[in-house]
Amino acid sequence: MLELLQAVLLGAVQGLTEFLPVSSSGHLLLGQYFLGLDQDRFGLSFDVALHLGTLVAVVVFFRRDLLRMAGAFVRSLTRGRDLSEPDQRLAYLVLAATVPAALIGYLWEDFFETAVRSPWVVVFNLAFVGLLFLVAEAVGRKSRRAEKMGFAEAVGIGLAQAAALVPGVSRSGATITLGLLFGLRREEAARFSFLMSAPIIAGAGTLQLGEVLAEGMGAEQALMFAVGFLCSAVVGYLAIRFFISFVARYSLRAFAYYRFALAALVAALLLL
Repeated sequence: MLELLQAVLLGAVQGLTEFLPVSSSGHLLLGQYFLGLDQDRFGLSFDVALHLGTLVAVVVFFRRDLLRMAGAFVRSLTRGRDLSEPDQRLAYLVLAATVPAALIGYLWEDFFETAVRSPWVVVFNLAFVGLLFLVAEAVGRKSRRAEKMGFAEAVGIGLAQAAALVPGVSRSGATITLGLLFGLRREEAARFSFLMSAPIIAGAGTLQLGEVLAEGMGAEQALMFAVGFLCSAVVGYLAIRFFISFVARYSLRAFAYYRFALAALVAALLLL
């Protein structure tokens, strides 16, 4: 029963923090350090379940955008590219943002997962990225749609996504911040951030899923897989829905202050 409750909690934490700009990896690392919540104990299959759950959350929430983009991309292959068409341009912008993040993740993920997994790294990045939120809110024009970005800007946001391999940075936080600095409206920066997360999450989940299927799952692993998948999917969907509504009306300052408070609390606990 205790393991089942831990699986529920880990799935909920993953779904919530994957899409809010507070760092899922940072929260999971802190949960492991202070509470003994270690998703590795559930095996690779549980990690795959969390990835697939958050992927389902993105796909379901943005299903209309993704279908339009997929249709536009197929048309570009059969009828030629027309990057003045918003859906087609957005599809290629997401592709441009995905490539650098995928390459860096593939080549350097093991390094980041071992070399920088320290609570003090999380403390620093929580505070530093929170400061970047305030800067982006102060200087960003917040007037452009995602489809109006250039491809160099999309690649830059892709590099920001790769920076989230470091615990405490936050994938959504880094990409939305850079989007604001490039002049995107808050809800557009969030929309682009979540759309570009889909191929990255799908790629990581697919690679791991192959290993899981090859190894097979016992009854207990299958139960944990189902629990992790459902919790991360449901909570992830609700987190996306909340955040898109929130940033349409309010700034990121509340999340910056949350990051500062959490960084201070964790630093105090580490020093005790």
